[in-house]
Amino acid sequence: MKKYLLPSSMILPLLLIAVTMFSVNAQTPQPVAATGELFRTISTLDGELFGAYNRCDLEKFASFLADDLEFYHDQTGLSRGRQSTLDALKNNICGKVHRDLVAGTLEVYPLRGYGAVEIGVHRFCDPKVGKCGAGSGEAKFVHLWQNQDGAWKLTRIISYDHCSNCVTAEKAK
Repeated sequence: MKKYLLPSSMILPLLLIAVTMFSVNAQTPQPVAATGELFRTISTLDGELFGAYNRCDLEKFASFLADDLEFYHDQTGLSRGRQSTLDALKNNICGKVHRDLVAGTLEVYPLRGYGAVEIGVHRFCDPKVGKCGAGSGEAKFVHLWQNQDGAWKLTRIISYDHCSNCVTAEKAK
């Protein structure tokens, strides 16, 4: 069997080409979360939605939900429709759970011709402790917000990666 060896004068140029190709791929820009007006809008909607959730203000909470809402939950599965989500809130959450958005986790991306996608992490705790901290549970979430003529409605919720009593200390920022 015949062996082919590269001349030593070709090794360095080939190595430089390989390194250059790797660094170009490594520096490909990632999508940037929306800032400015869209971020402020969705952040405000999140605060109002979960303010109503924490107060068990079912009427206000319902005002953010589309009639055909789909809620995907890693532990309870799929629920369809605004009313099933309101029933779950009333029966399982009111007076039992408080939600806080984890600071620095909120991301907002525009969805052309539809609205926005909101991504983040939130904490859940006993409402008697106030702001959730050590001993709280956490979950990740994705919300799809539809904007129809300036009216924002939550159409899809995905809530996943729940863990109980998993926050042992505030995470470093």
